[in-house]
Order: sequence, then structure tokens, then C-alpha cells
Amino acid sequence: MKDLIFFVDKLNWVVVVLLCVTLGLAPFSPPHIVEKLSMLIKGNLVRPIDWFDLVLHGFPWILLLLKIIALLIKKE
Repeated sequence: MKDLIFFVDKLNWVVVVLLCVTLGLAPFSPPHIVEKLSMLIKGNLVRPIDWFDLVLHGFPWILLLLKIIALLIKKE
């Protein structure tokens, strides 16, 4: 786990935010991640392509969350 936090900490903030804005929100009307999360909550996320889409569009947001956690751990 420490290696993952170390790796994420080395990533540039601009790159992570840019990934969230582009891949994390694409297509922009409405954001694909919002649709997939809605499908997940409703239990309609059943096809493999839907799961792949959720992982693909959710990855930048998970990376951003890990980057914030790394920052908080580093401050302690």
C-alpha cells in the first residue's frame, strides 16, 4: 500500500485533474460517469461493457482521491 501511495504522490496534479476533466467526464452532456453510477445504484449495470465503462471513466476520479489521500498522509 505504501508503494501505491508513493507512486500516486509522484504524479503531477495537472495530469490527474486533466484526466478527471477529460476522460472522467467525457462525454460531457450528461457526464458518462454520472450515467454509469446511476445505473449501478438502480441495479441496471449488468453488461460487461457497462462495467468496463464504469471502471474506465471512474479511474481518474479514484486516482484523484488517492492523490488527495497521499497529500494528507504526507502532511502528518
